[in-house]
Amino acid sequence: MHHSSFITAAIILIGLIPVSAQATAIASLKNFAQETRTVQASFSQTLYDKSARILQESNGTMQFERPEKFRWTYLKPHEQLIVGNGTQVWFYDPDLNQVTIRQFNIAIGSSPAALLAGSTAIEDNFELTELGLQNDIEWLEAIPKSKESAFEFIQMGFSPEGMLKIMALRDSFGQTTLLTFSDLEKNPKLPADIFQFVPPVNADIISE
Repeated sequence: MHHSSFITAAIILIGLIPVSAQATAIASLKNFAQETRTVQASFSQTLYDKSARILQESNGTMQFERPEKFRWTYLKPHEQLIVGNGTQVWFYDPDLNQVTIRQFNIAIGSSPAALLAGSTAIEDNFELTELGLQNDIEWLEAIPKSKESAFEFIQMGFSPEGMLKIMALRDSFGQTTLLTFSDLEKNPKLPADIFQFVPPVNADIISE
């Protein structure tokens, strides 16, 4: 299935279908990037397989600070923490007491938070296309310029006020992650230590 028709099928599940052409979503994205140094929000996340069947549902909180610092916390159904400081990214699974450490430049392509917190403008790495307005959400699609990207495409939805509301990311395995943000705050004061992570004592540490 073509990528546009696939994500349309996924978005149908929540009643959102980009239909009309208005050149506003890209402007909202650029303004959002220029005006926000820090962000915190709650999110709900749904993972779909390539046939648009739900594989997993989860929720949590996220914070990021440009450039390249982020904290992505899954609360339900299973706790997990992802922290990036621009040099390294830590993936912590409390149930397994396991920490995986990756270099930031490798891990950045696999995390929505890393993408949002990136030091370069998203249009430097993606071709942007307007998808239109539906139910007061302005949509755009971002297709990576690099063939080595972890994503096949990304779609982003903004409110008329320019606030990020929804992201949909299709990966190289044909799975789509749909993220819906709520209680999003622009430029809150965030403690510096939330972008550092010290592995718990006796944790199993894996470096990649």
